[in-house]
Order: sequence, then structure tokens, then C-alpha cells
Amino acid sequence: MHLIEREYQAQLNSRFDAVLINGAGEDETGGAGAAAAVALAGGRIVTSAPLGDAVKRIADIASRPLIVIDARSASDDDLARSLSRLDGLAAGRDLPMVVAIASEQIDVAAAGLMLSRHQILCDPAPSDWIGAIATAQGVSNLALHDRISENEAARLAKLNAEVARIADVLARLSKHEEQPLAGLVADARSDFAPEPGGEHPITAADIRQIVRARRLRDRYVGSGLFEDPAWDTMLDLYAAHLERAHVSVSSLCIAAAVAPTTALRWIARLTEAGLFERRPDPFDRRRAFMSLTERGLGAMRSYVSMARALGLPVV
Repeated sequence: MHLIEREYQAQLNSRFDAVLINGAGEDETGGAGAAAAVALAGGRIVTSAPLGDAVKRIADIASRPLIVIDARSASDDDLARSLSRLDGLAAGRDLPMVVAIASEQIDVAAAGLMLSRHQILCDPAPSDWIGAIATAQGVSNLALHDRISENEAARLAKLNAEVARIADVLARLSKHEEQPLAGLVADARSDFAPEPGGEHPITAADIRQIVRARRLRDRYVGSGLFEDPAWDTMLDLYAAHLERAHVSVSSLCIAAAVAPTTALRWIARLTEAGLFERRPDPFDRRRAFMSLTERGLGAMRSYVSMARALGLPVV
């Protein structure tokens, strides 16, 4: 009786509408975790649909619902075909999406979601559903204690600040300022250019060695203590740039050395920060490639040049 009363009260207090899409090809409500998370976040499911009918079902809804998709049972072809259409619809109507996938579907999902506001969850636990839905709807009074998210935001802010600081230092050096830079160098000569005979003062092999050294910490000290997915992914993309190699989204998630959902969240943040960019594979719609933007490349080149000029290790 109490359960029925709570469900009824949740419906009365609903703050948003949601559409629940599942990839099983059946017109059912989909995963219980997604439906429960919508209710806990204060929403109500106005309709549910299989993946293939999702666009038509959402187009018939006058409100601006949250689109919740559990695509873990969908085939790659169905997922690629449906996600690109849903992505365009959601972007056109500014509808947020939360998409749950299996880890082997990362590249297909990343290639299909290029325009909309979305979050991708890999094999989500109930808490992952609740956090993503609450974030998508901007639910401020939901009692979530996500210490990891707070730490990630702080690290990203520090990374952006460091990039800006290095860029400012190099700009001042290039102008041959007469005054020394306090606490940094005693001579403002412009001697921080890349090494002669090459564009970069570091090679891809050097960066791969740095990454190996970073992974050794986990082996000897313990995993999870030195997680730094932002820097690990930047190193991986810089090495790939030097190698003139393509990096898929799933490969970049592996390089991040964290859980796939966390890696995807960091990739999204660094993309929003203007350091990463995602490009569809022109030969395969089920895959997308990640690379550093010009701003990201400039930041990495500046950092490496400065570190080498000061005799510091690139870590």
C-alpha cells in the first residue's frame, strides 16, 4: 500500500516528461533501471517505444521530453540507423538524451550522436542512471553525492587554467619582453622554439613511454589512485597526431584508463572545452574518430617546448 501511495505521489510531483526507448524491437517500457531512475528524479514516462519507432513517437509529443534510451540489446546496424535520426530530432528540438550502451557499442553510439545534448552510459548501474537523468534535467534538489564528478570538474578547471597560463607565457616570450618572468625564467630570450629539423621537440615514441610509465604506478601502488583521464587522453591524441594515426572513441576510452562511462564524460568535457574534436569516419557511419583541435595541438606543443627548454620532464 505504501508503495502505491509513493508512486502516486511521484506522479503528482513530476517535474518533467520522459520518453523511454529500448533496443529490443518490442514496444515495452524497456529497462527497469531507466524507468525507476526517471521516477526517482521526479519525472514521468509519457510513452515508450522500440528503437525503430522512436522518431515518430517523439515527433507526436507536444512537450519537450527527456529521451531515455536503453540500446544495449540493439544491433549495430539498427543502432547506427536510429541514433543518427534521433540525434537530429533531439538537436532540432533541443531535447536532452541519456543513452545506455554496452561497452562494445561505444564507437557506433559516438558516431551516431554528433549534434544533440546527450550523455552516454556504458553498462550503467542504477546510480549511473539516476545521476545522468538528474544532470540532464538540471534537478538541483536530488540528493546526489558524486565525489568523482566534483573531482573531475576541479581537475578540468586546473587543466584549462594551466593551458591558459602556458599560452600567456609563450605570448610574452615571443614579444621579447625585457623584464624577466618572475618565478619562471631569468632570461626572456625566445629560445623555446621546437628543436631544429622537426616540428615537434618530442616524438610519438617518447609519449608512449610516458604513458607506460604512468601505467606502472597503478601496477606497483594500486589502481584507481592516480586517475587522470583528461591528461591521459590528451597524451594519446598527441601521440596519434605525431604518428598520423586515427583514434576511435573506444580506443580513446581505453587510453583514459578509467571506466568507459567516466572516459566518455571526460571526452565530452574536453570537446566542449575546445581541446578535442570528433569527426565521423567517411567510410563507415558506425565509427567516429577523435583528434586534438588546433587549440589542443597548440597547447601540447607549447607545454612540451616549455618543459624541454626548462629542463623539466614531460610527465
